Amino acid sequence: MLSSSQQLKAVSALILSSLTQAGADFDSHDLASFKERFDEHFPNLFKLFTALYGDREDCVERLINLITVALNSWQDRPDALKELDRAREATPNWFQSNKMIGAFCYVDRFAGDLRKLQDHVPYLKELGVTYLHLMPFFDCPKERSDGGYAVSSYRDVRSDLGTMEDVRALADLLRENGISLVADFVFNHTSNEHEWAKKAAAGDPEFSDYYWIFDDRRMPDAFERTVREVFPDDHPGAFIQLPDGRWIWSTFHSFQWDLNYSNPAVFNAMAGEMLALANQGVDLIRMDAVAFIWKRLGTTCESQPEAHLLLQAFNSVCRIAAPSLLFKSEAIVHPDEVVSYIDPHECQISYNPLLMALSWEALATRNVALLDQAITMRQALDPNCAWVNYVRSHDDIGWTFADEDAAELGILGFDHRRFLNAFYSNQFEGSFARGVPFQFNPKTGDCRVCGTTAALTGVEAGDAGGIDRFMLLYGIAFSAGGIPLLSLGDEVGQLNDHSYLDHPSRASDSRWVGRPFRPDDLYDQRHDPNTTAGQIFAGMQRLIAARKSAPGLAGNAIAPFPTGNTHVLGYTRSTDDQTIHVLANFADDPQDILAQHFIATPPRMTDLITGEAFHVRTGITLPAHRILWLSS
Repeated sequence: MLSSSQQLKAVSALILSSLTQAGADFDSHDLASFKERFDEHFPNLFKLFTALYGDREDCVERLINLITVALNSWQDRPDALKELDRAREATPNWFQSNKMIGAFCYVDRFAGDLRKLQDHVPYLKELGVTYLHLMPFFDCPKERSDGGYAVSSYRDVRSDLGTMEDVRALADLLRENGISLVADFVFNHTSNEHEWAKKAAAGDPEFSDYYWIFDDRRMPDAFERTVREVFPDDHPGAFIQLPDGRWIWSTFHSFQWDLNYSNPAVFNAMAGEMLALANQGVDLIRMDAVAFIWKRLGTTCESQPEAHLLLQAFNSVCRIAAPSLLFKSEAIVHPDEVVSYIDPHECQISYNPLLMALSWEALATRNVALLDQAITMRQALDPNCAWVNYVRSHDDIGWTFADEDAAELGILGFDHRRFLNAFYSNQFEGSFARGVPFQFNPKTGDCRVCGTTAALTGVEAGDAGGIDRFMLLYGIAFSAGGIPLLSLGDEVGQLNDHSYLDHPSRASDSRWVGRPFRPDDLYDQRHDPNTTAGQIFAGMQRLIAARKSAPGLAGNAIAPFPTGNTHVLGYTRSTDDQTIHVLANFADDPQDILAQHFIATPPRMTDLITGEAFHVRTGITLPAHRILWLSS
C-alpha cells in the first residue's frame, strides 16, 4: 500500500523533478505559482488518490500522469482566468453575498444558440443576474440525449448551439458584466455514442474497463439485488444488454453508460475533461448525479464513502490547476445524504431539494409544519458553503423529505407523497395545479411531478391566488439562506408546453412540459401592469432589488421564528449588519400572528419588499399567500 510519509516524499520529489524539466517550456512565474499550489495541495491529493487506488500496481504511474494533466491544463489556462483565480483565492466566500442572484436556461430554448445568447446579456444584467447556469450544451445524440445529459464529447458543443470558442466568448462577456458562468459536468456516465463507449462496445479492453461491463448475468444479478430502479419506464434494473451479449451498467437511461471510477484511468480522464471545461471560463460546475459514482456489491450503490473521496480528489486537482473553480452538487436523495456532499473540500454549494419540495408541500396542505421542521433541523450548513434555493428545476419535483421526519408530525410518508402527486397533477378535487406526472412506477405507485411555476401555482389555471402563491415561493427561495435560483421565463410567468408530445423522442418524457421555449409574447408584456406577465415581472423585480439591498440575507445563517400559527412560516436571517424576520402565510385566507411573538423584536419594522411599515407589538394580520421580510 502507498501511504507512508516516505512514499509521499518520494513521489513528490519525482513529480517536482519532472516539473523542473518542464520549466524550459513554461513561464517561470506560472511554474512557480503551480509549484506553490502543488506543495500546498498535493499531500491531500496523494492521501485521497492512494485511498482510492493504492492497492493497484500502477497507482504511482497514474498519479504522476494526473499531475501532468494538471500542469498542462495550467499552462493552457488563459491569463484572465489566472487573474480571477487570484481574486477568488483572496475572497473565497464571494458567492455568499446577498447580491448573488442565479438563473438557469437551456441555450436553444431561451436564445437559439450561444452567439444569440450574448444578445441577452444586457437583459440579464438589468434583471440583476450574477450567476447563469446553462443546461448541458455538450455534443450529444440528436434524439436519445436525456436533455443533454447523455454526453458524447466533453470537448465539443452541440453543433446547433455553436462551438467551444462561442462558450469562451460568452464566458468572457458574462464576466465583464459581473455574471459567473455555471455548466453541468455529467461525470457519472457518458452517452453510448461517446468515443470511449464506442470503443468499449467494440470490445477494446482498455475502454471496456472505463465502464461496468460483464460477460454474463451473474454480477448484474448480484448488484441488482440491492440497487433501485431509477427509470423503470426505460429499462428494468440497472443493466442493459449490449449487441455482443455482454451487460453494461446503465443507472438512468439505456443510452447512458456508467463510468467505472474504480479504474484510476477514468478518474484521470475525467479530471482532464473538467479542467478543460474550467479553462473555457466556467466558474462553477454542477456535479451531476453525485450519489451514484461509486459502486459496491451488496449496497444500494448510492452515496458510498468513495464517492466523497472522489469529489475531494477532484477538488484537490482543481485547487492546483484551476483554483477558482467551485462545485455544485446535485443529489436528490435522503436529506442526510444531500448534506453529506456539502463541504468546502467537496461541493461548496448545493441544490436545496428539501426546501423546494416542502415549500410546494406547504402550498398544497396550507400547513407549514414539515417546512418549519426542515428549516429548524436541516437548513444549517458549514459557513463556507451555500445552498442554491430554487422553486423548480429543469427536472421534476420529487418529494425528498425523510419519512422519519414526517412520522414525528404524524404524517405517513408514502400516503403523503401519493396525495402530493395527485394534487399537483390535477387529480385532486379543488387543486389549482396543472402539473404532469413523470415516471409513474406501477410497482410502488410512486411518481414525480413536472411543470412550470405558473402551471403549478395556479397562474395557468387562472386561479385568483396564483400570482400570490408564485411570489410566496420565490420570496422564500430569495430569503432562506444561500443563492436564489430563477428559471428564466418564470419571471414573466411562462406556462407549460405540451408540444413535446408531438416529438417522438420526447413524447414519453413529461419533463419537457416544463422546458418551454422563451415566451417572447410574455416578455413583451413584462412592463404592462395590466397583464399577468407584467404583475409577475414587477414582483420579481421587487424581490431582486430587496435582496440586493439587504445585507442580512448574506450567507446562510438562519433560525426559526415561532409564529404560533400552523399556516404561517417564520424564520430569522441575521448578520452583523442586519436582522430580518421572514413571515410567510400559506393559507388561503388572512392569518394572525399575535403580539406576544414580537416581544424580542423592534417595535416598528418595515417590509423590505414593499416598504410597508408595521407596528408589530400589536400583532400582524398577514393576507393570504403574503410574505414579509421585516427589518428595523
